[in-house]
Amino acid sequence: MVAFASLNKKFDLVSLVGKLKDAEYDGERFPGAVYRIAEPRVSALLFSSGKIVCTGAKNIESAKVAVKKIVGDIRATGVDLPHTYDLEIENIVASTKIKADLNLEEIVMQLENTEYEPEQFPGLVYRVNEPRVAFLLFSSGKIICTGARRIEDIHEALGKFKARMKEIGIEVKPEKQAKEQPKK
Repeated sequence: MVAFASLNKKFDLVSLVGKLKDAEYDGERFPGAVYRIAEPRVSALLFSSGKIVCTGAKNIESAKVAVKKIVGDIRATGVDLPHTYDLEIENIVASTKIKADLNLEEIVMQLENTEYEPEQFPGLVYRVNEPRVAFLLFSSGKIICTGARRIEDIHEALGKFKARMKEIGIEVKPEKQAKEQPKK
């Protein structure tokens, strides 16, 4: 997930990075500082404008927890921050693997809204317009959905994707999960 928060409060990144463990800043190369936290395990880009971009959270709740922790860590350095701020989910990425070897060259000929240039990227990009998401298909059967802002968008787009794939003769079913090992 990618979450975005705006604190509406400017702060000095050089000073902040000097006080935050696990933060890095090189203003010559990039205008934001990179700050990593272990629990939940995320990386955040901190900008002097007070904007935070948080990546790596596994779900919406852990994104909220991570941003709250990051704000608390910044506050602990002496920066006076507002206690309320807006948090938006910018991008949700979901992945699965289906039990199929996908012939991407054949699929690109049968589906609209696709891009496939194997010399540049090994996956086929299939775009769904509503909701606006993209599916990345790989010949191994790995499928990644990106661009959603809500979990419901992923489910809706997946339904459309599966129906369209079925129309061209490809059944989209996730591989069976590995059986649990007996407890000793």
